[in-house]
Amino acid sequence: MGYIVSNAFWDDRYSTAAASGEAVWSIEPNAWIEQVTSILPPGNAIDLAAGEGRNALWLASRGWSVTAVDFSAAGLAIGRQRAATLALDLNWVTADATTWVSLTPVDLVVIAYLQLPAAELTAAISNAILSLNAGGTLALIGHDSTNLVHGVGGPKDVAMLYDLETVRLAAAGLDIAECRRYNRTTADGRVAIDTILLATKPRR
Repeated sequence: MGYIVSNAFWDDRYSTAAASGEAVWSIEPNAWIEQVTSILPPGNAIDLAAGEGRNALWLASRGWSVTAVDFSAAGLAIGRQRAATLALDLNWVTADATTWVSLTPVDLVVIAYLQLPAAELTAAISNAILSLNAGGTLALIGHDSTNLVHGVGGPKDVAMLYDLETVRLAAAGLDIAECRRYNRTTADGRVAIDTILLATKPRR
């Protein structure tokens, strides 16, 4: 998870934040992820590029059996500690989202703000699709390319921002319910522009 493709960078950032008692990301789940997954019946889920595990922990609290995957062991360690405090049981896997595929297909894969260049993002989405059961759901959200000029937050390198066509092509073969730009209101009342994808793997 993140804007720099280096697990060493993220290990250091997560470790520094943990030492100061702070969180790198919000403790609460992403609002859009919460909205679109709350209507699904609990099953097996993967939070791909989970970071500190905010979405994974929320899903687990809703009865999902969750595997949280991230290439930063330090980020997952924070999530594991939070899970223990909340008495939640999750599976924590240190792995690269661009190469990792679940050996057991799941009902839901969440990808939230995995900011990568197009080729690497496409690889991660392909792995997510491979990890899905027939009928399973992919829910993806990330900073859109238009956010650089018209929104707030996120990477300042356009190569690390989502392009709708890239995401749509990567999800080819899925039944797409939504693939569009999404205006998100930040905590300080400003607007950030995300790309969202909500799709299911065909049963046919």
